[in-house]
Amino acid sequence: MKAIRVAKYGGPEELQLQEVAQPKPGEGEVLVRVHAAGVNYADIYFRNGALPRPIPFPFTLGIEGAGEIEAVGEGVSELKRGDRVAYKWSLGSYAEYDVVKAAEIAPLPDEVSFDDGAAIILQGLTAHYLVHDFIPSHAALPCWCTLRRAAWACSSCNG
Repeated sequence: MKAIRVAKYGGPEELQLQEVAQPKPGEGEVLVRVHAAGVNYADIYFRNGALPRPIPFPFTLGIEGAGEIEAVGEGVSELKRGDRVAYKWSLGSYAEYDVVKAAEIAPLPDEVSFDDGAAIILQGLTAHYLVHDFIPSHAALPCWCTLRRAAWACSSCNG
């Protein structure tokens, strides 16, 4: 399969399109055929070494994506092949296939495109956090306009 890999820390010139073996899901994991990958500042931090978490080289970038489940690992019963999903915090979405912990998977409704599913999951979780956890514990903050923008991103959330 094709994957965008990083062999050493650096700028965008370190991104390399490579052929690598297709991964297999382990216990509690699923294999996702990636249709879209989210692009985040964290990907830059992983690439340039700014994050304190060391990752062995080479590695595949991308921490969120959307696609269809291709295979399920042992112990996964709530998900099945063909399910439309989005996911976060699984390094490897800049590839044709990604192995993801089943706990990090969210169902993706048919009316939501793969592109939108990959682009919104981390931002949606951030908005949800701001609206439901951060704001109630910091009610005296004067910066409501910024928080309202975050809430707008979560306006269809049911809590």
